[in-house]
Amino acid sequence: DRTENPVTSTNSDLCLAVVPDYCSNTEVKTMPPQERFELPGSHRKMAEGASAPRRVDNYEMVEVTVVLRRRVRTQEPAAERYAYRDARTVDYHSRDEFAILHGADTVDIALVEAFAHEYSLTVRERSAARRSVVLRGTAENMQAAFGTSLAHYDTPAGGYRGRTGSITLPVDLQDVVTAVFGLDNRPVAKPHLRRARAAAAGPSGLAPTLVAKAYNFPASSHGAGQTIGIIELGGGYSAADLTTYFSGLGITAPTVSSVSVDGGANQPGVDDNSDGEVMLDIEVAGSVAPGARIVVYFAPNTDQGFHDAITTAVHDTTNNPSVISISWGGPEDSWTTQAASAMLAACTDAAGVGVTVTAAAGDDGATDGLSDGQLHVDLPACLPPVLACGGTRLNTKGAAITSETVWNELALNEGATGGGVSRIYPLPSYQTSAGVPAQPDTKFAGRGVPDVAGDADPETGYQVRVDGSDTVIGGTSAVAPLWAGLIALINQQLGKPVGFIQPALYQIGVSAFHDITSGNNGGYQAGPDWDPCTGLGSPNGAALLKALQGVTAAGAT
Repeated sequence: DRTENPVTSTNSDLCLAVVPDYCSNTEVKTMPPQERFELPGSHRKMAEGASAPRRVDNYEMVEVTVVLRRRVRTQEPAAERYAYRDARTVDYHSRDEFAILHGADTVDIALVEAFAHEYSLTVRERSAARRSVVLRGTAENMQAAFGTSLAHYDTPAGGYRGRTGSITLPVDLQDVVTAVFGLDNRPVAKPHLRRARAAAAGPSGLAPTLVAKAYNFPASSHGAGQTIGIIELGGGYSAADLTTYFSGLGITAPTVSSVSVDGGANQPGVDDNSDGEVMLDIEVAGSVAPGARIVVYFAPNTDQGFHDAITTAVHDTTNNPSVISISWGGPEDSWTTQAASAMLAACTDAAGVGVTVTAAAGDDGATDGLSDGQLHVDLPACLPPVLACGGTRLNTKGAAITSETVWNELALNEGATGGGVSRIYPLPSYQTSAGVPAQPDTKFAGRGVPDVAGDADPETGYQVRVDGSDTVIGGTSAVAPLWAGLIALINQQLGKPVGFIQPALYQIGVSAFHDITSGNNGGYQAGPDWDPCTGLGSPNGAALLKALQGVTAAGAT
């Protein structure tokens, strides 16, 4: 009878062979035998270089996010359905409408709550819009509930609580639950920023306002009425530094606030690299769109935190961001299938409510930092609903561009723009005529990365202020907020969010861009029109705005 209280058993078959040093003596609460299924895509391995597992205290508290299927299960929304058409047409939903159409069914939420009750787990939060139920309980009960075994591991990059193998669930949750996050809390992403060499960090670097002028951003708008959401997985910002920074640029500082997700918080001074990411994002976006509000969503650097930060921002009916900037990511191959699928669903939701998501393409060239001798792209930049942002080296004289090439400083160990072809996501309809090559290693006809580009070389990087000091930072981390700021300006001018903009951009083509034809990223070569280093190129903001005022997006249905 599944309504009975948990009983205690020894030598539980829930203990995995990976933790033999304590499985034989661990007491784990289990339910009476019940039919279960393996959650597709949930399989985990130990992190590379991880130490032997150490026992998790049965009473350690664990919080998980259970992700549910959509209410309309026969009508999975495609991002192309919501593609930007023209300044007069609105194809996306309000957040409330989208929640009704594509949120979780209350019956499914009730099933998860009943499951939680059976295993003595507490329901901390439920959201039909985000299709999420957050549960909290002891490690002992979590292991029994999800049919897995938890352990602590040490790695050269730090420790984490993890699991191996697949999650299992009772069969009455089959097809109801699509992902479970939080049992394993290893880091999944890194900030895509690069600091200029100390010798070059004095007078070098460009003010974001100058970059915006070089790229001909619309001068008649400042982003008024728009909200830019920024996803951060660590670090923090200082209000005093922001005031000093924007005062130095001669512009009014934008309104900046923060939202805590899964316990994440604005914590400057703990991690200099993460602080650099946070301040770079705010200062670049705020410089080019100072009239926009900026809301920073802080979350832990885990698949749970990353996913929950995006869904929180997308479905935020209080702040209503119209564009979300993401400067964190990791190779698409490093994600579990359930996590990659959930991230795709979250960004598809963004398209559905008219929100543009910009994401850094990575700073480690065509390998995305992996050492297997093959070519990889970064996630979330490779997700088809996401505007992937690559990097260039921008040289200027005043506000005039003198030259612009692919960012590649690999020889100096200063990185290069990410870019290439996805191994997972097929070629989207908006790239059908873009000339995206097959993935060189697999021959897969995949999604091409990036879509667009902007200045990212740390030697021509951005003047920013971090933890009380002025410095120069580059990386594709800077390009995502740069484009987010441009989108905010365009949204203001059009009087509506452009949302899922890629189909329109590919229809417009390089006529609204600075086509980058020189350079490579260590695996791909730049060339005319779209290429796997800089996409369509860096923006000509005014030309792009003019084109968007009349475009009808190809491929929209």
